[in-house]
Amino acid sequence: MTATLSLPDYPAFLTALKARILQARTTAARAVNHELVLLYWDIGRGIVEKQQTAGWGDAVVERLAADLREAFPDMRGFSVANLWRMKQFYLAHTSPEFLAQAVRELELQVPGPKKLPQPVRESGSASITTPETEILAQAVREFIAAIPWGHHVFMLGILADPAARLYYLRATAQLGWSRSVLLNQIKAGAYERAAKEKKTHNFALALPEHFAEQADEMLKSSYHLASPNPIGVAEYQLQARLPAEFKGRLPSAKQLADAVREVLPPKK
Repeated sequence: MTATLSLPDYPAFLTALKARILQARTTAARAVNHELVLLYWDIGRGIVEKQQTAGWGDAVVERLAADLREAFPDMRGFSVANLWRMKQFYLAHTSPEFLAQAVRELELQVPGPKKLPQPVRESGSASITTPETEILAQAVREFIAAIPWGHHVFMLGILADPAARLYYLRATAQLGWSRSVLLNQIKAGAYERAAKEKKTHNFALALPEHFAEQADEMLKSSYHLASPNPIGVAEYQLQARLPAEFKGRLPSAKQLADAVREVLPPKK
């Protein structure tokens, strides 16, 4: 039986410790996601390369899925459908169109002259690689590993335009959008709106100003209110008021919006 102690500093100590534990859980979850996305990229790349260099047919995907499930019965994600998604995932983000977009938008550094490598600019095949395109692909691989796999599957299913997909990838990485928020942004035409307004698309800068308008919604989302496992959350609920337990511990909507605006480029 736990003894009752009179420790004036204990509540504050416990609160700080709980916050640290939640932070550690969140960090661990992000690390797991990062490695998972990198693994799926490598599996997709392996399938593509074997099919291109060794002439393997599509049937190898079904066989590989069965063998991986047998070898790792405790791991999920090795279904035939998911292996096909891994292949699509790799091809979509190493296509000449996406790599060219990534060079422009993310300002990825490539060796040699400051221009797009020839295969990226003119080739229509992702199978043509050079040291430059390989470096670009690795940079893209690291960038997209920050985004949960479920988000990638969702975007691959509905976004065909490489520019639009890169826009939402970057926004998700910077703002920590759940899939529900991501879906709402796509439905609202956030990319088309930003393109129409001719905002600066620079990864080092903040996102377009209209995202500040959503600060209040972000505060109300359970995804952003200290969820113990924020990665891969697919649903959230909005409340009319901020829960009492969070008052005084979170910035107001205006404070958050002002903080976002401070890092935005000045209006022209």
